[in-house]
Amino acid sequence: MLTDLLIKSRSYRRFDESVKISQEVLRDLIDATRYCPSAANRQPLRFRLVFDEAETTQVFDCLKFAGYLSDWSGPAKGERPTAYVVVLGDETISKFSEVDAGIAMQTILLRATELGFGGCILASVQREKLREVLALDERFHIGYVIALGKPAETCVIEPLGKDGDIKYYRDADGVHHVPKRELKDLLI
Repeated sequence: MLTDLLIKSRSYRRFDESVKISQEVLRDLIDATRYCPSAANRQPLRFRLVFDEAETTQVFDCLKFAGYLSDWSGPAKGERPTAYVVVLGDETISKFSEVDAGIAMQTILLRATELGFGGCILASVQREKLREVLALDERFHIGYVIALGKPAETCVIEPLGKDGDIKYYRDADGVHHVPKRELKDLLI
C-alpha cells in the first residue's frame, strides 16, 4: 500500500557500508522516473550515478548532512552512503526543473525503499567542487544529491509537540525522531 511505503521511506543518514548498491539497482531507480510528470513534458532532468567506492568518497566530501544536528559532522566510516544520484537539470532544455526534481526524487526514494534501501535528499552541496569531481558539463545545473544505502539507523515519526518545534533530533540511543504535523494542522 502506498501509505505504508510513504511512512517507511524516511530520510536516512547512516547506512551499512558493507551493503553496496549496484549500478543495475541505480539504473532501476532512474528508470522509475521516466514515468513521472514533467512540466510541459520537457523532461530536462539528467542523473549522474555514483557507485564506485573512490568516487563515492569524493562525492561525500562535497556534502553536508543533517543541518539540525549541529554536533554531528555526518556519517562515520562504515555508516556512509554506498551510492549517490546527482540530480541535474539540463538548462539547454529548461531553466526551470525544480518541480520535476522534487517529483523524481520522491519517486527514487520510494523505489529505493521498495527494494530495501533508503536515502536522503541533500541540498547542502558544494556544487562547484562536485562539478569538478564528476567533470560535469556547465549546461547542467546541479540541483541535489540523493545519498543511498542500506539504512543502519532507526527513524521514527512522532506527533509535533505543543511547542511546535519541527526540528528532528536523535535521542541518547541514536534513534532519529522526526516530528510531523497532524492532518488538522494542514487543512485550512
